[in-house]
Amino acid sequence: MVEHIKRDSYRLVEEFSNKQDENPFSKIIPALMKKGLENVNLSMFSEEKKKELLNAAGEEYIKRTQVLDAIKIFKMTENKQRLIEIGDDHVRMGLFSYAIEAYKLGEAYDKLLKVGDKCLEEGHLAEAIASFKIVGDQDKLNKVGDYCIEKGKIEFAIEVFSALENKTKLLSLGDKCFAEKQFHLAMRSYELIKESDKLNKVGEEFMKIGLLANALRAFEAADNKMMVQFIKENFADRDLVARVYV
Repeated sequence: MVEHIKRDSYRLVEEFSNKQDENPFSKIIPALMKKGLENVNLSMFSEEKKKELLNAAGEEYIKRTQVLDAIKIFKMTENKQRLIEIGDDHVRMGLFSYAIEAYKLGEAYDKLLKVGDKCLEEGHLAEAIASFKIVGDQDKLNKVGDYCIEKGKIEFAIEVFSALENKTKLLSLGDKCFAEKQFHLAMRSYELIKESDKLNKVGEEFMKIGLLANALRAFEAADNKMMVQFIKENFADRDLVARVYV
C-alpha cells in the first residue's frame, strides 16, 4: 500500500511540476495531503524541489486554517521568513499562541519579546509567560510573576516562579495560599520545592475536610509512607478517595 502511494506521488509530481503555473504544485498538493504527507516519498527530488513542494503544502495548510500543521512544514523547510510572516499575521489577529509558536520556530526572539509585552499589557498571561520563557528573559518573567500575584492569578505565578526555579517565591506563595486555605495551590507550590514538612501539613488539612485523594497526593509528595499506607488500607473503597479538588 505504501509503495503504491509512493509511486502515485512521484507520478503526480512529474505530471504537474513542469506546467506553467504560479505554483506548479497547486493542483497536486491537496491530493498528496489527502494521502498523507508522511507517506510521500520525496527522496527522488533535489533538496530545492523537495522544499518547493513542502512549502506549497504549507501554504495549503494556511488556506485551510491548519496553522500548526503549516508551521511544522515551514520549520522542516527552514523557511524562517514565512514563519515570521505567519507570526506577524496572527499577532494582528490577536491569535497570540499561533504567533508565539511561529516566532519560536522562526527564531524571531526580538518579536517574541514584543508579543510578550503586548500580551502582558492586554492580560494574556499564559501567552506572555510562554513568550518570555522561550526567550529566557528572567527579568520579564519576574515582572509577570509579581503581576500575577498582584492580580490574584496564583496559578500563573506558580508557573512563572517554577520556570525561574525561584524557591523563595514559591515558598512564600505556598505559605500565602495555606494561610488563605487554598490548599491545592499551597500543595502545588510546596511540591515544586519538595517541602516535606509543609506538604504534611497540607495533607492533614485535606484529611480534616475529607478530601482524602488530595491528602494522599500531599503525603505521597512528602514521602510520608505511614500516612500513605493508612489512607490506602483504610479508605481504598470509599467514595471520598475519588473526590479530588486541585
